[in-house]
Amino acid sequence: MNMKKKLYISLAAGVVLSALGFYFAFRNVPFDALAASMAGINYLWLIPGAAIGLFSFAVRALRWQVILGSTLKLSFFSAFHPLMIAFMINSVLPGRIGELARPAIIKKQDNVPFSLGMTTIAAERILDAITLIVLFAWVLATVHIDPGLQTEFRGYRLNLEKLENIASAMVRVCIAVAAAVIVVSIPAVQRFLKRVIIKAPSLFFSENSPIGAGVLEKCCLPLTRIIDHIAAGLSMVKQPMSLLLCVAYSALIWLLQAAALYVAALGFPSIALDFSEMTAVFIIICFFIMLPSVPGYWGLWEAGAVFGAALFGVSSEAAAGFGLLSHAMMIFPVIGVGVVSAFVTGVSILGISYETRNESLPIDR
Repeated sequence: MNMKKKLYISLAAGVVLSALGFYFAFRNVPFDALAASMAGINYLWLIPGAAIGLFSFAVRALRWQVILGSTLKLSFFSAFHPLMIAFMINSVLPGRIGELARPAIIKKQDNVPFSLGMTTIAAERILDAITLIVLFAWVLATVHIDPGLQTEFRGYRLNLEKLENIASAMVRVCIAVAAAVIVVSIPAVQRFLKRVIIKAPSLFFSENSPIGAGVLEKCCLPLTRIIDHIAAGLSMVKQPMSLLLCVAYSALIWLLQAAALYVAALGFPSIALDFSEMTAVFIIICFFIMLPSVPGYWGLWEAGAVFGAALFGVSSEAAAGFGLLSHAMMIFPVIGVGVVSAFVTGVSILGISYETRNESLPIDR
């Protein structure tokens, strides 16, 4: 099966999964009431909301520059274009392969080792997870969530217990990953791991064995380079000012996205939430979309909006309409800018998607 045919099948699968997401999100919402709730909306408020949402991606690019900056310097647009292409791919194709597309693009265009790029993206995800956990703790401390309040989606029973379970799992993962990051960031540990890898062939092959020499050259030496790349990608941990700046950028990214929803809600007469309440709704949406989902989180975003807005007395019809439009406001500009970024940089979306789908973690040379 050729590359284009495989990608077209993936796109078709994304469309089908998204349609199913819509069905599950709206199957219990009366469409006449939904249409009535959307009749008086001032759609012009979606424009500044979309602009704020896009600006948060510019801040993401700045944060990625700081993370990468400890080992190499990328210009703003050298970071911004791969980031937008990656998020665009995640929005239209299943499997979230955009996470692999970004390091593949900077490897191709800026000769950045793939393992180094992946490590910096992992560092981003750790920062995002910690920020969301802190914001969710704030939500739990300031907003009363009725334990009996729940919504159903694709067999999931989404309620306070589910949110707390997700948060608890994130805390455990963050602690484990943070501990691993600290350990791997220690130069003595890096040297020990590399010595073990280099000596491994001698445990199984004689000193002059050609097979052992081949294993050393083809596997062990590249693995030591990967350890160097991982250490370089995590060197931000040892730079307090860079780490502090990344934490500040992370908080700004998520607050900007909450602000985008707050501004969009100004055009909805049936939704009168202040900024802190809308931030709570947005954080709940973020926790919902961490569940296994379709491309672009269609359905889960809307289900999260219905659940979150219900905490503040918003009807399910009004919340569903807001969830649908705010989701479109956030995702379609990202897709558009991602396509433009691919055009500007000359990146083939079909090509990079195919390469990343069929590539595990390559040995950097």
